[in-house]
Amino acid sequence: MAFLQINGLNIWSERRGGGPPLLFISGTGGDLRRKPNVLDGPLPKHFDTVAYDQRGLGQSDKPDGSYSMADYADDAAVVLDELDWAKAHVIGVSFGGMVAQTLAVRHPGRIGRLVLCCTSPGGAGGSSYPLHTLADMSPEARARHMIPISDRRRDAALAADHPDQHEMLVRMAVDDPWAGEPRRGLGAGLQLQARAGHDVWDRLPEIEAPTLICAGRHDDLAPPAAQEAMASRIRGAELRWYEGGHMFLLEDRAAFADIIAFLGTGS
Repeated sequence: MAFLQINGLNIWSERRGGGPPLLFISGTGGDLRRKPNVLDGPLPKHFDTVAYDQRGLGQSDKPDGSYSMADYADDAAVVLDELDWAKAHVIGVSFGGMVAQTLAVRHPGRIGRLVLCCTSPGGAGGSSYPLHTLADMSPEARARHMIPISDRRRDAALAADHPDQHEMLVRMAVDDPWAGEPRRGLGAGLQLQARAGHDVWDRLPEIEAPTLICAGRHDDLAPPAAQEAMASRIRGAELRWYEGGHMFLLEDRAAFADIIAFLGTGS
């Protein structure tokens, strides 16, 4: 566990495991203090795995000013530099998948194999749900709004039939032990504004790394059409569907098994 000096910022990182280098880029609101996280899963059993809190999030610095997708991608590239990794496999989940796409087109040659999970290309290829439009909602109202979008199976009928389960999902989404931290709201809001501007559609054919696109069958936050569009635009990309919504990585055991197999087939 260590702070890395990234483009003038203190970026919190954690490292676990051994094997080929793997950089994991997390989603909206990612915070490594939330346990369990990706480093507690199967990846470190196969890879030298590094995850980090992106600018504006978790224990990393939350500078003033606007953030751009280019900023996030360049941060990721400097993380690789700080680790002395000329090249690494990269997994990007949700917002992290947007960062990973931008990294791939801005810094070609730095990625061995690329895995994009529940994400989108933006532009004509389709965007993920516009989370920035919900900024004025209370956390609870936002959670109730997003639950059926994150997984279309969790609709009003399911909430009525299983109210205790539904309320548990709301509480899980709302609970934030670090909500009162200075600048936490600022950083989260600036990340959402950067996310709103994500559009690499025209540059996807430039991606050189072998690419696996993973998606949940019931996810409307990262729409199915956007997954198919990405797969059609990235040369040689493979698209695989899993049983679950936006959180399919936690719902379908086959997902991590397939990702590990894909990353293990090449350097």
